[in-house]
Order: sequence, then C-alpha cells, then structure tokens
Amino acid sequence: MERTIKIALVGAGMFGGDVHLRAYADAQRFGIAGQLARLGLDHHARDFADVKFDLVAVATRSEASAKRAAECFSRITQHAPRSYFGATPWLDILCDFPGLDVMAVATPDHLHTQPILAGLERGAHVLTEKPLCLDITEADQIIELAVKQHRVVAVDMHKRYDPDHLRIRDDIQKRIGAPLYGTAYLEEPLEVSTSTFKWVESSDPFSYVGPHWVDLIWHYYHSKPVSLTAVGQKKRLVRDGINAYDAVQVRVDFANGMSINFHNNWITPSDFEGPVNQGHEIVGADGKVESDQQYRGLRWWNAGGGSRTNNNHFTRDVNRPDGSPAYVGYGVDSIIAGLVAICRMKFLMEPREAVADVYPTAEDARIVVAIVHAARIVRDLNFKYLGEGKGAPVTARFGEDGITIVDPHRGERAFQKIYSKAV
Repeated sequence: MERTIKIALVGAGMFGGDVHLRAYADAQRFGIAGQLARLGLDHHARDFADVKFDLVAVATRSEASAKRAAECFSRITQHAPRSYFGATPWLDILCDFPGLDVMAVATPDHLHTQPILAGLERGAHVLTEKPLCLDITEADQIIELAVKQHRVVAVDMHKRYDPDHLRIRDDIQKRIGAPLYGTAYLEEPLEVSTSTFKWVESSDPFSYVGPHWVDLIWHYYHSKPVSLTAVGQKKRLVRDGINAYDAVQVRVDFANGMSINFHNNWITPSDFEGPVNQGHEIVGADGKVESDQQYRGLRWWNAGGGSRTNNNHFTRDVNRPDGSPAYVGYGVDSIIAGLVAICRMKFLMEPREAVADVYPTAEDARIVVAIVHAARIVRDLNFKYLGEGKGAPVTARFGEDGITIVDPHRGERAFQKIYSKAV
C-alpha cells in the first residue's frame, strides 16, 4: 500500500513561499531519506524511503499570492496544489481534505494560533513557523489540544540545526564551564519592516526573530527564566508612518545564574554587506565562545556591488545532474525533523512521547512564548515611562506561581500577575 503524507501550507510570504515551499517541493519529488544524515536520523532512511509527500493545498490572504505560490510549486514539481485564499482559508482546506496529515503554518506572527488549533481539531499534525504564538495562554491551549489529539506540533527553530551551534551544544559549552552572561543579536534589513511585511505594527523585532535565540539558549542549557527587563525604541520607522519598534533589547536572567541580552532590530540599511547581521557569545566560568553567523569567512566585492557576504549554511542550492537544484541547509533541517516525527507516529505507530526528542516541540516553544509575552508588556511600560522621564524600572518575574509584572510606579499595585501557572 502506498504511504503518503498529505501537507497543506498556510502562508506563502518570505518564509512560507521560500523555505517551506521549496522544502516540500524536494520532499514531493524525492522524499526525505536523503536529508536524514544531516539530522543524525539516517537510521530511518530505509523506514521512510518509500514515503511520498503531497502538498495538496497552499493558502494565503489574497487570491493572487495563493495562485503565485501554487504556480511556483508546480514549476518545480510538475504538480499543482489547490490554491485557497481569504481570512480563514485553512477551514476550507480542512473541509476539502479531511484526511490531511500536516497543517504547515507560516502566517504572520500574530496569526499562528487559529490555524494551528483548527488543524489539531481535525486531527492534523502541525509544522509552524516561530514563534509558536505570542500569548502564553494560547501556547497552553495548543499544547493541551496536541496532547488530547495525540498530535505533533513542531516549531521551526532552525538555529538549533546550524552546525556551529551543534558544536557549541555538544562540545564547547561544556568546555567553557558554568555560563555567566552572554549576548545574542539578529538585525534584519529595513525592507522587512517597510515593504516585505505589512503587519509589523502587530509585532516587533524581538517577537519576530528573538525566539530563535531564546530557543537556542534554552536548547543549550535547559534553564528556565526567572526575570527579565526590556526596552524598545521608535525613531526610524515612524518617519515612514509606521508605528512600530525599530529595535528591542531584552535581558533575561535564568535559573542557572546566567544573564543573556537579546538585541534585535529590523532597520539595517539595504547596503549592509549581508542579508542579516547575527551572532552570539557566551562567557563561562572557564572560557568563552563567540559565534558570528553573519560573516562565515566568505567575502567578495566587485565594481558597483560593494562588499558582500553570504551564509551558505542556512540554505544553498546543490545542482543535480538534471540541472534542478536540491535545497539543503539548516533552514530546512528543522522542517524535516518535524516530518520525521510525524512519519514515525503514522507509519511506525510510535506514541507522541517517544518522538519528542526528534524535533523542537510546542512544550519547548512555550518557554519562548512566556518570555516574548512578558517582554512585550515590560517593553511597552518602560517605553512609556522613558518618554515621561521616569526611567525604565519595570521588570517581569517568572516562577512556579506564574508571571508577575513588577512596576514600581504603580505604588501599592506594583505587582501585577499576568499568568498564574508555573512557567
């Protein structure tokens, strides 16, 4: 009997229309067995060599973008998924494909929860872009439903799979001793906030790309947050009539005693030499690790083009004999890991708990969401107080009793609990 995983992709913007679409196109043509050695999962290569992957639907907000994404996929695979569009296109997909295996969600940050919950309700597994969601109570709803439905919710935390980060996780972080402090930064180009995305006023740079670094630190140390403070700035985007933060800085203190500063913006000028500027460093009691993900050692320049760099680890094209490009890199690995977990559950009949160590789980993502949620509140209050000349005294506290916002300017009401479950 033919074994098939049916996938629907909701959202085909910068990431959905590129990384997700091309990953599913390669899976549609050749399966996933060839990708598994990158993940240390090649012992499943024979198990899943015959599994077919079928992107049955692609959905976006507008009809034009949905058709464009479907046509792009068809050019690569000679297979055209059905296109859907509108405010809630996933509902039509779930009606038309009641046996859907995977709901892939690559919608804007603040629109993840609805299609995730709808997919789970109908019995589909979920592959979603980060962040899982922006609200800790929504994260709990997703996890509760995933457990009830016995389904995978895999989050695209692809920085875990960067080969440099794997070396840090498995080797270097043990060499440098107990972590003391560190910095992680990711600075996106201005075009992301002014033209690529139309929803930046509903998000911010930390909520958008900060989850990658928060998850990576969690992945290294598995230490929970105990407190944070956050500030943000609005100067550049307001010049274009966009009421959104240019940059956000969040400092998180963890239970193991380390303090990490997360710095993010999306206003880097277009003539910067790389697609983004990113990196992190951690100081330990016995050493330090520095990892520059922007400059990997490849630099070139030419007349009229300036100096350029490129991250060939993230994704790259590898030409096949037929001239078509294979799409590989750590940007794809996270998606493949989720598909492996789903295949193990469907075809090897393994329980959800048994595959949890294969992919970035919703339970892991919940820690990230808690930090993003609290940082958003603290940032806005500190932004307000800085504008009034009152400094930036607001912090958040995490613990077994939940999340508490500490605001000295509120006097007797200085402690505001925004979440009442253990983080």
